[in-house]
This record gives sequence, structure tokens and C-alpha cells, in this order.
Amino acid sequence: MIARRIWRNHQFLRPFSSSSSVCAPPIRVPEYRSQSFSSPTSRPFLAPSLSLMKWCGGSRSWYSNEAMSIDSNARGGFLDVPLAQTGEGIAECELLKWFVKEGDPVEEFQPLCEVQSDKATIEITSRFKGKVALISHSPGDIIKVGETLVKLAVEDANDAPLQVSSDTPGNVEPSGSKPKLDSLVGALSTPAVRNLAKDLGIDINLVIGSGKDGRVLKEDVLQFSGQKENVTAGDSVSTTIASNFEDQIVPLRGFNRAMVKTMTMATKVPHFHFVEEINCDALVKLKHFFKENNTDSTVKHTFLPTLIKSLSMALTKYPFVNGCFNEESLEIILKGSHNIGVAMATEHGLVVPNIKNVQSLSLLEITKELLRLQHLATNNKLSPEDVTGGTITLSNIGAIGGKFGSPLLNLPEVAIIALGRIEKVPKFKEDGSVYPASTMMVNIAADHRVLDGATVARFCCQWKEYIEKPELLMLQMR
Repeated sequence: MIARRIWRNHQFLRPFSSSSSVCAPPIRVPEYRSQSFSSPTSRPFLAPSLSLMKWCGGSRSWYSNEAMSIDSNARGGFLDVPLAQTGEGIAECELLKWFVKEGDPVEEFQPLCEVQSDKATIEITSRFKGKVALISHSPGDIIKVGETLVKLAVEDANDAPLQVSSDTPGNVEPSGSKPKLDSLVGALSTPAVRNLAKDLGIDINLVIGSGKDGRVLKEDVLQFSGQKENVTAGDSVSTTIASNFEDQIVPLRGFNRAMVKTMTMATKVPHFHFVEEINCDALVKLKHFFKENNTDSTVKHTFLPTLIKSLSMALTKYPFVNGCFNEESLEIILKGSHNIGVAMATEHGLVVPNIKNVQSLSLLEITKELLRLQHLATNNKLSPEDVTGGTITLSNIGAIGGKFGSPLLNLPEVAIIALGRIEKVPKFKEDGSVYPASTMMVNIAADHRVLDGATVARFCCQWKEYIEKPELLMLQMR
């Protein structure tokens, strides 16, 4: 049995984009010359497994060649597109939505679907040109790294590592011709319709589809089973009961799953809390001044940028608060950059993007970066870079309500600060007279393995001084 295969380097692996700084370099693929094999099972693999994935930061897309292999059981060229590694430590993702459906043609680098890990939302992009033969998962499914997302029937031999035709069991040979995709794909249908047919014990390939291009619809399956009326009535009753009486199961997805893991680890760390009241009269005046002199309609001034900048100034004098703890080596790493995270509650879950290098940014630059991160968080478009690398976190619960909270650490950071709401309260002067003051309660949670109470108290007093006397902050800003 002889199988001749030639893989051309410039056809099989092409650069992911024109930017050499973010794309994979060309890889030499060896030429496999004619060989003889005693049995079909002794043939070499049909496509290599290449752990080759690059993040292109400008497009927020992943281009993957990882484990794209040809299905040897198929009668033509099938490529399995798996969920590849989307980041360090990521073992699974939630499928959010598909950009294609079965039977659709796919161009090279065309987005296939959108997935969400516990760190970011990512588009998975096709590396090859072809036709969608089978979609393996539905939106909402949790998919392990390495599981097949979709099968592609390749259309052009120039865009795939190899096409095969196996009309006879013992003969496998290259084919540059376009496979008959209609015969390869089988019944066209959505994953939901396939699941319905499976639940009813029906072979979906036996159902005649009434949809476009012979697509099998839900109604076709129900009609085939002769249970359309019963199932429809059952669905209606089930929906009514579920909405009024039955318990509802809400699976944790994306950022919510990440919070479960992070908070579980945080409870194993010895915490202590330090609470202080800060006079915010000067902060309120500063915000009004910025607002009255604002010449950029796209910028909205709030208290938070000044709090972030003053926090960074205090961290300069108390670097241990901006550190992290290496439990294995019993070492404290003092972070050089002040990457200050801000907890944001969104409809997709709690996220903590961080503003990088706050020590080098102006108040206006911090304001604009904060607005950018808030916009991305609201639209579920934060990148991995936005949510990683934080060194300390602010939780602004006062924006929602409450005087102060008792936060848990966002590991591996050693401190997190909960900000209460700013409210006007009566205060007494030394002579006994009463005056109104805008005050805010702050609660600092610290890792007691790294920080002690005295250090945190001094740090907080320094931060408080910068907030209550912004002229000191301006004097030392760079």
C-alpha cells in the first residue's frame, strides 16, 4: 500500500498577520516521501498536531492550528477544529455564541465562535477555508481544552494540510479536487435539533428536512415522530410550572466560575481588616472643579481617578502593600508597577480589570483609561491583558450603597480596599460647634502573612492625608 504525501510549507503554515511581532514565524514541515505499509492501521498520521497558537492583541482573536486533524473515518477532507489553549491555566471555556451554522462556507481567518474563559471573552478564528460540516456544541456549553468545536470540510487543497479520499478501504491518496460536501456533511441541522432527535430515539439522517438546502428543522423531527402535539403541549406546561413553582438551576459560567475559585483560595489566607474614616470635602471640591472646567464631552469626572492616583502615591512610600506572596519559596515580591484593579459588577459577573502603571499616569489619563475599561466590561469585551497583572484592588461598593464592606483578597495580591459611599454627616469642632462634612469609610483587607497592622495603619494614614489635602498630592506628582 503506497501513500504519497507532500506538504508545502508556504501552503500549510502561513503567517497569522503581516505583523511579525505578534505572529508565528514560518515553520518547516518535512516532506513525507513514498512509503509502504503492511496494513491500513500502520499508516502514519494524516496531519500533525501542532501546539501553535498566537494572540493578536489588536484584533482580540485567536488563530489556531492546534490539533487540526483530518478525520480518517470520513470519506473526504474533514478538519477538526478544537478549543485550543486560550491562556495560561485555562482548562475550559463557556461557548457564548456561534458566528456560523452548519453548511456555511468559511473563509480563512473568519470568526467561528465566541468563548469566555474565567479571564476574558475571546473569538475563535478559522485557520482554513472550507465548509461547516458539523457543530459539536451549543451556546452555554462548557468545553474542555482540546474538545472539538466544529468539523470543517475543506474546499481547497491549497488551504489545508491534506485532503484524502478513501473510496476503497485500503487505498488512501491525496486529492486536490473539491470533495462532494453534501455527501460528506449528512443531515443539516442545529445541535438543538440533533439533541431533540436523539432524545426521541430518531436517526436524524432518516428525517426529510423542509428547511433551506434540506436542513432538518424541529418541526420535521416532531412530525417524523408523530408526537408534535404532545411535545408542544408538554413544553407549554413545563414552561408555566418552571416559571411559577419549580426550583431553578442557575449554572455558574465565565467570570462567576472564576470568582468561586478565587474566593475559595482567599479563604485559606489569614486576613485582617483596618477601617478608617476619611474626610472628602476637598475631594468633592476637586471633582466639581474638574466638572466645571471640562472641555471634553467624552470624559466624565468622578471621585475614583483621584482616589486611584493618591493610592499610588501612598504605595510609593509603602511598597510592601503593593507586593505579592510566593508561598512555595516564602518570598515577597515587591511589584515595580502600580497596576491598580477596580472591581466592576456587570451582568456577566464581577470582573476586576486594572489600570497599568498608575504611578506614571496623570489624573486625566487615569480617567480615560477607567472609562475605557468600564465600557469594555459592560460589553463583555475585556482582553486577558486588561484583567491580569494587577497588584492591588479597589472595590467601590459605595457607588451602589453601603458605608463599608469587608472584602476578601484578590490573590496573589496582599491587599484589597473597599470604598464606602461618600455621605454628609455632622461633625464637631473643638469649640463644640457643629459643621457638615463629607466622609467616606474605607476598609483595607490585608494578607497577615506579609503585612502587619502597624504597616497597614501607617499606609492608610498616608493615603488619607493625600485625599484630605490634594495640594500635597499635586506637590509630589510626577
